[in-house]
Amino acid sequence: MADPQEHPADLPGCPSAEGSGLLPAELRAWMLLLAATGAVEQRLRAVVKEKLDISHDEFLILCLLAEQPEGGLRMTRVAELLGRPKTRLTYQIACLQHAGLVTRRSVCGDKRGIEVALTDKARGLLTEASGPLAETVTRSLARFMGPDQRAALCGLVPDLAEESRPE
Repeated sequence: MADPQEHPADLPGCPSAEGSGLLPAELRAWMLLLAATGAVEQRLRAVVKEKLDISHDEFLILCLLAEQPEGGLRMTRVAELLGRPKTRLTYQIACLQHAGLVTRRSVCGDKRGIEVALTDKARGLLTEASGPLAETVTRSLARFMGPDQRAALCGLVPDLAEESRPE
């Protein structure tokens, strides 16, 4: 089976940010975000596995935790933010804990509450891998999105404006 990443011209076009169809602006924007997310996730999975040796879902957990100024997040909040079932999250957290990337602890005053935080090992790995991961995001967006879609996302990803589209 041919790799669709090798022939982006053969792929159907991304939804347009300007729109001339039936959808209101909010739904067009949502479709644009879905297209962008799909393009990035497709390429990011391999880079995450190579650089961090974890799954994409585990990577998303680490990213959520990395954005916490102090401490961590309750597992219920992580599940809520990622839209994942709590049982699946429990398994992923156990895998991350086994790898030495997160810690779990009871929340003070709440027997049922569990807080998850990054370890120093995870912080180091994320710092080391952040350059190639960020580059993967930028290149994925530039490769799979047309000029209208890239222009719409440049407010969120300024480096995208500078990335040339591969031929």
